[in-house]
Amino acid sequence: MGMEIERRFLVVPDRIRLRGGTRIVQAYFPVRGATGRVRVAGRRAFLTVKGPPRGIARREWEHPIPRDLAGVLLRSLCTPDRIVKTRHRVQHAGKTWEVDVFAGKNRGLVLAEVELKRADEAVRLPPWLSAEVSTDRRFTNSSLARTPFLSWPARERRLVGAAMRGADLHS
Repeated sequence: MGMEIERRFLVVPDRIRLRGGTRIVQAYFPVRGATGRVRVAGRRAFLTVKGPPRGIARREWEHPIPRDLAGVLLRSLCTPDRIVKTRHRVQHAGKTWEVDVFAGKNRGLVLAEVELKRADEAVRLPPWLSAEVSTDRRFTNSSLARTPFLSWPARERRLVGAAMRGADLHS
């Protein structure tokens, strides 16, 4: 089982130009003490189990599966809550950033994440980032599936919206 170490940020969409991308649909299934996920990304599909987070790190096991099996698992094993997003890969300062533009019940939310080799690894941040939300559990995909962005209290949505326009998230 590998280790996933990532930092996550809100994005200021007006500061970045995105094209293409891969449509992703994913849902979750119960796993004691962990997070289980089925993801369909374009023509590919994956089964993933992630351990509990420790700061910005967590154990992760991911395995490719046939796309038709993913469809069966999404219908039969997973909760009905779905994450729908388009993922863009953007290069900046030697790192690949994954920028997710959410749709459905999470529309309006744009997040970027970067995977690191070490939790203390220095990374040069792109100018299109806003507030860091790496340890804010509300912004994990599994949390967004259970409690979508559009269901958050209006004040919280306004704060996130302001941050995505370049303002301070905690204003």
